Amino acid sequence: MKRRKNIALNTRLLSALLLGMVTLSARVSAETPSASGSPAPRPTLVVGIFVEGLSADYVDLLRSNMGEGGFNRLISEGVTLRNVGFGPGVDATAATAMLVTGSSPAVNGIPSENVWDPVTRRQHPVMLDPSLAGSYSYTQLTPEPLRVSTLADELRISDGGLGQVHALSADPQSAILLAGHAANSCFWLDDTNGRWVTSRYYPETPASISRRNVGLTLAARIDTMAWEPSMALERYPDLPAYKKLYPFRHTFPAREKARYEMYGRSPLATSELVSIASDYIEGHKLGTRGVTDMVSLTADVTPWLYGRDADNRIETMDAYLRLDRDITRLIQAIEKGPGMSNTLLLVAGTPAPSGGKRDEERWHIPSGQFSPRKAISLLNMYLIAIYGNGEWVQGYHNRFFYLNSDLIKERGIDTDLIRRQSAELLAKMSGVSEVYTIDDILSRRAGDDPAALQRNITPAFAGDVLISVNPGWEISDAPEGADLEETSQAQLPVVRWQSTSSPVYILAPTLDASEIVEPVDARAVAPTVARILRIRSPNAASLPAVMLR
Repeated sequence: MKRRKNIALNTRLLSALLLGMVTLSARVSAETPSASGSPAPRPTLVVGIFVEGLSADYVDLLRSNMGEGGFNRLISEGVTLRNVGFGPGVDATAATAMLVTGSSPAVNGIPSENVWDPVTRRQHPVMLDPSLAGSYSYTQLTPEPLRVSTLADELRISDGGLGQVHALSADPQSAILLAGHAANSCFWLDDTNGRWVTSRYYPETPASISRRNVGLTLAARIDTMAWEPSMALERYPDLPAYKKLYPFRHTFPAREKARYEMYGRSPLATSELVSIASDYIEGHKLGTRGVTDMVSLTADVTPWLYGRDADNRIETMDAYLRLDRDITRLIQAIEKGPGMSNTLLLVAGTPAPSGGKRDEERWHIPSGQFSPRKAISLLNMYLIAIYGNGEWVQGYHNRFFYLNSDLIKERGIDTDLIRRQSAELLAKMSGVSEVYTIDDILSRRAGDDPAALQRNITPAFAGDVLISVNPGWEISDAPEGADLEETSQAQLPVVRWQSTSSPVYILAPTLDASEIVEPVDARAVAPTVARILRIRSPNAASLPAVMLR
């Protein structure tokens, strides 16, 4: 009888132990799916914010003035790639192309915002369809010049076209790069009338865009808008006392020809883009449809060049604080939809423009003016003295001088020789600090980092001789056809050399919080995001993904 009681007791103990083990195993499996060998679900929504001029140092400086839902959440819960490098000579357009394709300008075909057309001898937007070069309207901008696939393209392909991709920007070419070749919609701000416009290439017009173009137009609102400090001046850090006395106030009056352009470069435009993106997430039910959707937009925290004061530190800091609140708003919109547990949020910086406004004369900073028009004239006279009459120099654009290849061929002149001779003369001109021929660049014999310089040159758009102008100098004018006479003075900044690196923040449910301070090649960002999404990398991405925990 006693033996039967012991057997029964042992049986109950064994049953309880097995039940506890099963319960614990189920709990571990539920909390850490990867522990059982099954992968965690991939994100159903990708949100990308591409920020021109983003600096990790500025974010660190202002973190105590920021809320918990924006940059502080990105840093405390996500991965920070603190030093993403783009290499020399890239602007925000080229940098964005590198981020979304995982490839350099030599491969993806996007070296800069504008490129030179030797036939018309004029610059035109790089995203202008090559078959339409020589004429230009916004509707003629297409992704055709982008030679490779993008993250957005690969995401669309991965779900057989069922996933939606949308892109928004104040700048047309940035919007197209974010949209890629296969997006559902792509819209940007027309800087002549404030309407949201698109290319003939993209098929859809979301309802949120239609409302803003019919009823809630920017033209009807812009007269009442003003950009002012978003907090008391004494709270802005690292400012001298005199900067805390007078708050800034920037408006966009009708008398200002560039009013929509100015608005597009202000944080007010970023807030509008975030509002539209939030409408997209709600209206299209993005991230809740059983496939992976994507919405991308741009922001701008570059120094404000439209004010009278060359010291625009308060405006820059205020742009960061407003961006932080906009990121928080966007996250709140995501939480109402698929939730952050199903979302990959990417905040990626691109380099700021390399210039600024001229410092006041009282500081005696060395300066001068370099005139491309005069340089062309002197170089042409020099070559005439050697080779005879002719128009030997066709133009100047984006630091490149373009020689007349047809005339050189007609006269039977050695191209390498005339390029070297041109470089020798240009190197002697005031304000010129560095000169390289295209042959030196393509052969990786030029610059402090020859391989990086070669990668960032697109041969189809490159000229014959590349120069660098001294820091502090102003490029005062350009040859006929460059349209600089029609450009506001704010777009002719003084040359300033600076690092072409920016931070990237990634917040995803499968990632632990971490910071990588070692330099990361910008071409590795797209493969890294693709790996998190478990999709193919863009077809020209040659670098491996950054291994994240």
